[in-house]
This record gives sequence, C-alpha cells and structure tokens, in this order.
Amino acid sequence: MAAKRRKRKYKVPQPPLTAQEKVSRYMRGNKSKNTKPELMLRKALWHGGLRGYRVHWPKAPGKPDICYPSRRLAIFIHGCFWHRCPYCQLSLPKTNVTFWQDKFEKNITRDNRYQQLYREAGWQRIVIWECQLQQNLTSSVILIQELHRGVPSSWEIAA
Repeated sequence: MAAKRRKRKYKVPQPPLTAQEKVSRYMRGNKSKNTKPELMLRKALWHGGLRGYRVHWPKAPGKPDICYPSRRLAIFIHGCFWHRCPYCQLSLPKTNVTFWQDKFEKNITRDNRYQQLYREAGWQRIVIWECQLQQNLTSSVILIQELHRGVPSSWEIAA
C-alpha cells in the first residue's frame, strides 16, 4: 500500500504592514472588558471577602466594571490613557491629533453623564484609576469595603 503524500501548504508572503496598519491592529487588540486592572481588583475583592458583585451589570448606567446592585454601589476602573487620568497627565498621541482630542472629549463627557445619572438615582459611584490600582491596591479594596458596609452614602469618590 502506497503512503499518501501530503501536499505542503505554503503561505504566500504578505507585504509588510504600514505604520498606520500596525497602529490599527494594535488598537483593535485593546479590550474593553476583563482588563488586567479589572481582574486584579476583582481578585482582591474576592480575597477580601467582598463577593456577590456583578460584572458589567447591564441594568446600571454605563455597565459598571463591578457592581453591587443590592448596595447600590457601582465601581468603574478607568484606564489612564482612555479616560485622561488627572494624576498621570499623559500627552496626546502625535498623529491624528484632532481624532484623539475628539475621542477623549467624548469619553470624558460620557463619564460625566454617568456620574450625574448615578447621583440622581441615589447610587454610590466610585472611579478607580488604573495607576491607583498599580500603586496601592489595598487602599482601593478598603474604600470599597467601607462603602459596601454602608459608610455615609453621600460619598462620591472620584479619587
């Protein structure tokens, strides 16, 4: 019995990507859910005994990254680049500046709109910046624990 010969498939060489195509491919790879800072905080909350949260709960405005519906507590983890962290003060990208300025302004406007919606609904809304999680994860968990226990509901944390 003669052995079957397998046809080898050769890939046709592709031309190298242009700089714009590289950036486009890189930006498409950015996730909006289950990012590293989100996973880090959720893991810390779990180990701190703060379970029962909902992830990207669709019934709350803006689908907060972490939500305790029974406590009316919404937690947003903002990336320093995308939401223009007031602590990091990152510079704008050098190319396509008008696009990026418009994009960042829309993100900030949306964040402010959600802040107002939560205030009107009587929810507590916490914004935790990516850099804050990297520098001091424990203080963020302690803050969430205090708010989860019911420390004054007038707290609106945008730290």
